[in-house]
Amino acid sequence: MKLNPTLFILLFFVQLSFTQTLDISKDVKDHVKARVDEGFNPSISLAYIDGDEVSYFNYGKTEIENGKQVNENTVYEIGSISKVFTTILLADEVLKGNMKLTDPISNYLPKTLTVPQRNGKVITLKDLATHTSGLPRMPDNFSPADYSNPFEDYTVKQLYEFLSTYNLTRDIGVMYEYSNLGMGLLGHLLELHTGETYEDLVISRITKPLGMTSTGIVFTDAMKEKLALGHNDQLEVVSNWDIHTLSGAGAIRSTASDMVKFIKANISTTNTALNKAMKLSQQVAFSDESKNFKIALAWHFANNNTIIWHNGGTGGYRAFAGFLNNTNKGVVVLTNSVSSVDAIGLKLLDAPLNLELPKKTEFPDVVEVSIDTLENYIGVYQLAPEFALTITRTENQLFAQATGQSKFEIFPSAENEFFLRAVKASVTFNKNEEGKVNSLTLHQAGQHMPAPKTE
Repeated sequence: MKLNPTLFILLFFVQLSFTQTLDISKDVKDHVKARVDEGFNPSISLAYIDGDEVSYFNYGKTEIENGKQVNENTVYEIGSISKVFTTILLADEVLKGNMKLTDPISNYLPKTLTVPQRNGKVITLKDLATHTSGLPRMPDNFSPADYSNPFEDYTVKQLYEFLSTYNLTRDIGVMYEYSNLGMGLLGHLLELHTGETYEDLVISRITKPLGMTSTGIVFTDAMKEKLALGHNDQLEVVSNWDIHTLSGAGAIRSTASDMVKFIKANISTTNTALNKAMKLSQQVAFSDESKNFKIALAWHFANNNTIIWHNGGTGGYRAFAGFLNNTNKGVVVLTNSVSSVDAIGLKLLDAPLNLELPKKTEFPDVVEVSIDTLENYIGVYQLAPEFALTITRTENQLFAQATGQSKFEIFPSAENEFFLRAVKASVTFNKNEEGKVNSLTLHQAGQHMPAPKTE
């Protein structure tokens, strides 16, 4: 992406706001400023926690052209950090004796619903909370009407239809595979079990007790006034995501100051019911010794298990929250773009890594391709026995959807060559001697994978 000179000037003169910065090193601050000044992130809101002391460092604007200076009270989407809120709610129910981690999920779903099983094992609440259920990252019937707000129209009916028809491709409880579907389902089960909405549960059991007044799912007027607008990798403003059925996977919006309260509660040694639930959520719940991998209830571990953390991302935001195990040090990093801030958070938590600017993504020019030509590419292309790429069309836009994943827009750089902006990949459609499209080649990570057209 070439940086617009005018845009560079706007970014270069962006003002810095911060409170204490004693504990935030100069190289981290310089890195944050460089990321904003050089056009990777419109803003970054950072908090470093050391016991009762909190240092904030905020740089950039809520929107590139006409935004306000950000501060610790600016609202961002935190995406999948919502998952640890979900598992804390689960832990709270477990400690109250209302649920057990070993409970089959079928206990909490309508009795008329068929729930996936495999080799005599059933999916449990712990399997959902540790990403070991065998469920895919996303349901294969996830087909948004509006890709700028993709979760908005996914319904409970669609969720149940997927569960009723899906055949697990691997055993339950033996392998970690990150699943938005699984954690979204867990949030839904908590709703069914308690009779409360996911947001009401989050508010009554977590945010209200902690005084997190700017954290929630549905925007209040006050949250809208303080919102940092999301930006894609081209630094274009994008829509906020409204996640309903799968809200437990990533629906929450918050601020650095509110997330500080959340992290401080997680590292606290108080004896409240909420703190007990937080401590349970942090205990190792699944291990894979062959991969030296451990996970708690949604919380992940890093740097020889000294760091407990989770990140998040939606269509225009990235977020990181974590803390050093058995200490009173924690970090929150929020941004209103899709350029990851994980490294900043990990660095502040003493992970041995160097901070480097992301590589700028350069995309080919988009060319015009006729509707008739696009129509020839529609179909299913088999990459592996149980893994296919489905190509669909909406008007003059093609979409690619891999098995168990979301749909992504693909853009033509030539009549038969298309690229993705969501991930670094491209596809080439191939014709046989009769001129009929009979396969595609997926180009990704240095590999060129042929896939015959099967439908």
